[in-house]
Amino acid sequence: MTCADSRKLIHAYSDGELDLVRSLEVEEHLKSCAECVRERDGIQSLRDALRQNDLTFRAPNSLRTEIREMARADEPARENAWPGIQLWIWRLIAGGATAFAILTIVSRFGVSGGDQLMDDAVAAHIRSLQANHLMDVVSTDQHTVKPWFDGKLDFAPAVHDFAAQGFPLIGGRLDYLNGRTVAALVYGYKKHFINVFVWPSATAKATAPVLESYHGYSVINFDADGFHYCIVSDAEGKALSELPGLLER
Repeated sequence: MTCADSRKLIHAYSDGELDLVRSLEVEEHLKSCAECVRERDGIQSLRDALRQNDLTFRAPNSLRTEIREMARADEPARENAWPGIQLWIWRLIAGGATAFAILTIVSRFGVSGGDQLMDDAVAAHIRSLQANHLMDVVSTDQHTVKPWFDGKLDFAPAVHDFAAQGFPLIGGRLDYLNGRTVAALVYGYKKHFINVFVWPSATAKATAPVLESYHGYSVINFDADGFHYCIVSDAEGKALSELPGLLER
């Protein structure tokens, strides 16, 4: 990859919008290109600054007064009810535009670490279905799926088939999540697909599963046996509640 190619992708890479192959290509280029590293760091610094600063803007009273005066200036040419309606429209436009701008900025830059993880996980789940790249290795045999990850990751994820409990193993693939390459174990549940993302935990302490609904998807996060598990599916959260206990075994 050349610097020109990297610069076309660096913003999407920083936002976690690239697929695994492209992300790895950019990372490989960054290892040997200080200039592109500086550009990436600049983008990250901007993101951090936007997260830390209060972006809320409150319209000054002078603007409200000016809008009222503009409305009153039209009173002679309007029906008695029109000034109030006009003022309401101005307020709606001014307030709506400000709210939309703030919402756009906050939604892009102002997310917490936990929300960012869920956003990335759900995006990876959707991408795997839409891009017809649900699995790199297709097998219901855990002894086939587990060895496939050997040499492709710097850790060895535990792989089990839970067909007897209603969660048959379908296969696995590599994915990119939480700023690193992770294992994605794919399970089935009735007519639903379940992505179980696995990577080494930042702490050796086990944590209880936390179920959240995010953009219509069920997301369960927990730590066990030195790994972090992030389960994503469009199946109901109640239906997935048994899976964390199975993965912890």
